[in-house]
Amino acid sequence: MYLAKHFLLSFLFALFSLDFTVAQQQPEIIPIPTTYLLNQGEFQWDNKVGLVLENFPNQGNYLQQEALRLLNLPLQEIESVSKTILIRKVNDLKEGYTLDIQQNSVTIEAADETGAFYGVISLLQLAHASKEKNGKIILPNWKIQDSPKYEWRGIMLDESRYFFGMEKVKQLLDHMAYYKLNTFHWHLTDAPGWRIEIKNFPKLTTVGGIGNQSEPNAPAAYYTQEEIKEIVRYARERMIRVIPEIDMPGHATAANRAYPEHSGGGSEKYPDFTFHPAKETTYAYLSQILHEVDALFPSNMMHLGGDEVSFGNQMWPKDPDVLRLMENERLTDMKDVEDYFFERMADTLFRFSNKVLAWDEMASANLPKDKTIIFWWRHDKKEQLSLSLKNGYPTVVCPRIPFYFDFLQQEDHKYGRKWAGAYAPLEAVYNFDMDAFGIKKEDENLILGIQANLWTETVPNEDRFDFLMYPRIAALAEVVWSQNENQSYPQFMERLEVHLDKYKAEKLYYYNPFDPDHHPEPVYEP
Repeated sequence: MYLAKHFLLSFLFALFSLDFTVAQQQPEIIPIPTTYLLNQGEFQWDNKVGLVLENFPNQGNYLQQEALRLLNLPLQEIESVSKTILIRKVNDLKEGYTLDIQQNSVTIEAADETGAFYGVISLLQLAHASKEKNGKIILPNWKIQDSPKYEWRGIMLDESRYFFGMEKVKQLLDHMAYYKLNTFHWHLTDAPGWRIEIKNFPKLTTVGGIGNQSEPNAPAAYYTQEEIKEIVRYARERMIRVIPEIDMPGHATAANRAYPEHSGGGSEKYPDFTFHPAKETTYAYLSQILHEVDALFPSNMMHLGGDEVSFGNQMWPKDPDVLRLMENERLTDMKDVEDYFFERMADTLFRFSNKVLAWDEMASANLPKDKTIIFWWRHDKKEQLSLSLKNGYPTVVCPRIPFYFDFLQQEDHKYGRKWAGAYAPLEAVYNFDMDAFGIKKEDENLILGIQANLWTETVPNEDRFDFLMYPRIAALAEVVWSQNENQSYPQFMERLEVHLDKYKAEKLYYYNPFDPDHHPEPVYEP
């Protein structure tokens, strides 16, 4: 009798000790909101529901467009109806939004346009996942309060190696918005091709735009300045900032094909890989380029690369101009020359009121802390993350494992990358934990957020793009937005299923973690 009673008490204690936040029913939203409560009742959404906008007309217009596109539901601005969707401004919310669904009303409240937009996104996701009854979308009466964990929630796309074009980029921006990601880092220049029109130097695209990773003579492919402006506008509508990357002083082969007088040479494997670090004409040339690029992007941020320069700086130690520069500036080695170059080009951006962004090789450079952001990418060099934080740089975390989306998703895949046998499955993306890096309490505010990077050496077509991006983009979203205590991989997988239906409807060639053979891994043939 005693043992039975003891067992019962132990069972009840264990039951009531469960984390209620995780154990309770979750709203069908990715990323999972901060707090949520399911009340009794439901809201029935049909074409008789009216939209009431006290504020935020742009977000109301977006809701109308997406309700028609995703749900086939027209939504008109009509106040004199019995059921309404209301979007309004409240000043007591610092960030984020509240979403309150009741029997006859849906209310989205936010202090600013960004919060209102994310409230709209959550409503659309709930509607997309809901059941239909008599031609009406049935929304459970959720009460949600939500705000992001990290300010920087990013995706980087490399279009130098393979060019995808405006419609594919817009499709990616649509999905970034759907997952509340807010930063599109656009890698537009590298060794294989230069992809952004510069009017002062037209050969950058007409010559430097020729070729890609596998076909050096492929026709020139690039974005005109008008196309750039359209993509920036489209992203802004979705609360996404666009940050261009103009890589230097390495990864410059495409630019040097167009204007070889600015080449600093390269190596046998990486010819004409660098810009010349000791010619004043090179600095003037690059400054003009950056001036044009700055005019196209209102983010006031530009990424200048700064990575892997040693792959192709073998001519520098033999160049009389470089040796003279080292003597005059008291530089001791090639890393000093590299940093000198980067600091000068950063000064150009500062004159345009831009922040300079750089890969973690620049964590040791002498750059102003309030105008610089470092991207830690070398997962095998944790000391670079520590150095960036020690030197006071705001830092974006994007380690190869698990945030390089060109890495394999499962062990038997053949055509992506691995690092010492490691790859980047969906679960590894989802379970990434910043706490594992032992960041000091006083340095935590320097971590701006997390970004995933899609390098495209092995991504020659849209099928492979889709296969590598979806659904890992959804796992990334929950890592960067949701609080740790709300995260649960099994429950994420339950919520993910309806998103795969959305990918299918949009004809994406996505990876299906529930049925890995649903879409076989696309072959990459260089």
